[in-house]
Amino acid sequence: MEEGTMKSPGHLAGTMGGRPAAAATAAVPAVPAVPTDCADGGAADADCDYDARQWDVREGCEVRQILDRVADKWSLLVIALLDRRVLRFTELRREIDGISQRMLTVTLRQLERDGLVSRTVHPVVPPRVDYALTPLGATLHDTIQALVTWTEEHQSEIAVARAAYDERVARERGDAPHTPH
Repeated sequence: MEEGTMKSPGHLAGTMGGRPAAAATAAVPAVPAVPTDCADGGAADADCDYDARQWDVREGCEVRQILDRVADKWSLLVIALLDRRVLRFTELRREIDGISQRMLTVTLRQLERDGLVSRTVHPVVPPRVDYALTPLGATLHDTIQALVTWTEEHQSEIAVARAAYDERVARERGDAPHTPH
């Protein structure tokens, strides 16, 4: 891969490990517990089994909002790049192929607001601002890394399933002749 670009999830495979010792991380204030089961108004029993309804798409669902934020493509790349190192804004922008200055600014602000990224302003001229993962952000990176690893391990199976699906759909439409397996 060319230096300064980040184009494939495979790049994340080498990003697990220790965090920068010099990273200045801001303390994340305690937040009151928020119900995770938005579908029933938060009346979920703490001892109940996993409930997929916690990803309710209705406006105001905290779980859905957090998942939407951390799963967007720019946030995933920022989190991956900040694993094990502190970067300046310009370094992040140079590393993320295709991101605009405005989109990077918005992404960093949202990640900082969620307590996943810390922003340290150094009192020098010209001003220097460093970004680093917080301990909470580091736990999210580990989770993202597990998903990337799963994807890499199963990509050939997914490719076979996609090809079979596409062939079946084409046959059903009459677009392609049936080929025996």
